[in-house]
Amino acid sequence: MPFKPSYLLPVLCAMVVSSTAVAQSIFPVTRADLLAGSHFDFKVEFSTVVDPAQVKVTINGQDYSKVLGKSAELVAREDGKEVSSLLLRDASIRKPGLYTVEASDGKSRAAVAWRVYATAAKPVAKNVILFVGDGLSIGHRTAARILSKGIEGGKFTDKLAIDDMPYMALMSTQGTDSIITDSANAAHAYTTGHKSCVNALGVYCSRAANTLDHPKVETITSLAKRRGMAVGAVTNSEIEDATPAAMVAHTRRRSDFNDIVKMFYDSKIDVLMGGGSPNFLPKSTAGSKRGDDVDYIDLFKQADYKLAITKTEMLAAADDVKTTKLLGLYNTGNVDGALDLKFLKKGSVSKFPDQPDVPEEMAAALKVLSRNKKGFVLMVESARIDKYSHSLDPERAIYDTIMLDVAVKQAKEWAKAHGNNTLILVTSDHSHAVSVVGTVNDEEPGTEMRNKVGTYAEAGFPNYPAPGAQGYPDKVDVSRRLRLTFGAYPDHYDTFRPFMDGEFVPTLRNAEGVMVANEKYKSIPGAVLREGNLPNKGARGSNSGVHSGDDVVLTAKGPGADKVHGQMENTDLFRIMADALALAPQASSTAAKARKQ
Repeated sequence: MPFKPSYLLPVLCAMVVSSTAVAQSIFPVTRADLLAGSHFDFKVEFSTVVDPAQVKVTINGQDYSKVLGKSAELVAREDGKEVSSLLLRDASIRKPGLYTVEASDGKSRAAVAWRVYATAAKPVAKNVILFVGDGLSIGHRTAARILSKGIEGGKFTDKLAIDDMPYMALMSTQGTDSIITDSANAAHAYTTGHKSCVNALGVYCSRAANTLDHPKVETITSLAKRRGMAVGAVTNSEIEDATPAAMVAHTRRRSDFNDIVKMFYDSKIDVLMGGGSPNFLPKSTAGSKRGDDVDYIDLFKQADYKLAITKTEMLAAADDVKTTKLLGLYNTGNVDGALDLKFLKKGSVSKFPDQPDVPEEMAAALKVLSRNKKGFVLMVESARIDKYSHSLDPERAIYDTIMLDVAVKQAKEWAKAHGNNTLILVTSDHSHAVSVVGTVNDEEPGTEMRNKVGTYAEAGFPNYPAPGAQGYPDKVDVSRRLRLTFGAYPDHYDTFRPFMDGEFVPTLRNAEGVMVANEKYKSIPGAVLREGNLPNKGARGSNSGVHSGDDVVLTAKGPGADKVHGQMENTDLFRIMADALALAPQASSTAAKARKQ
């Protein structure tokens, strides 16, 4: 499964490293794994203006155009600068194998190695459901299991659905520019099978000035649509946010929300649900965040999408057997998380009282997508595990982990009822530095909350009420509760309590531009000022917790799941899906006969 270079690769890497005058950058980068027949942009960047007569680019010793089937454009002065580049859009390689790419401008040279891989001729799975618990870490899983299942005799009374799967692996998450990834780069690895850099979606990060001009790689949405399959993405974030956007987007900057909406429309994705409606509205409409007067809601409707802006409308649209395309936009921002939506009624629930949760979105998506007889790919994201972890709000993050588990349980039941031909994958895009370290016991004497923290034997067990049918306790402000701590944080007041009035806002920027603890929480009895361990000044100043570079867990069930094992790269997940669905195009019978002759 992971890339295993041939004997040539160490030689190539040594050649690149040892060269003192390497002037080229080549995309895709070295050690890239390419699905046979998938589309990608081929680019060579030179550090000066080059003489075209001196440029030589080969693939396995042949002129690159013979391998890629067409010639690239030599841009004499890229973006008006004194540098040249060679660019070929929409290239592909159909023949599996190891490919050595060498580029020279007559003065210096560089080389990379690619591996092109095939898939089986026939799929082993009809459908794929990819669950992404954004930011989901071991601490979240453990906490959710304690609240949702409970412990008797030192053992959990049951397993989480996300854990009760026959195959498991650890995945690393680093990208091409850093050991720490963001949701864009990480989700991009899942949907394209390529590594990239922080903030990038569907592209390699080059020196192009325009965020939309970087070298593109094909997404699983495009590959599946070419096979006639249906594709969906559902989330409780803004739909343009990084993880759902990774299903279709090609941009160096994940915040290109308006362009991403256009990319969703152009992709012809079948089901799209979440928040973020302002980027669909023309700028003349109150509340719009677009810079143009294009009405994408109207365009989606003209393209035969059913529109739902409430859970009630979503359920009705999904139940209509004629619905094969569905656009759901349930909030102007992020859809509220489980704790606020189901119990506390905080956040934006008063403004948007009829929002669906992630399991409800998924159930509606399954009804619509399964009407395509050729199968489907569905990405389901519980996005606010990450967002609540950024805001150091453990209870909300835990409840959204339970919500992810509810969705996975329902998906497993659906798959069993529909032929057991669905590959289910559950993972995180990246981790957070979170850990269960004990409990907080309000019944301990004294006023210092710090001294009410129990560790080891003093931790005991929390006293949350028994969970309801879906696995949520109906109360979080109990007298003995989990102490889920964050290891990377800005200055903030630690209250040792759940935030019953709304999501925690740990830090604000003062007049000097410095991130300081939010004094809103200073007067809460027992609150302690925590001096942050993250930068608090300038462009690096952090107002929230940050991601960690820890491995994430991947669990799997269904046809093709047996390839999940050991320690893997996050790009391997794409290959697992591609293998299960046989997404590499197969040679025609005529061509196969010709080769035999």
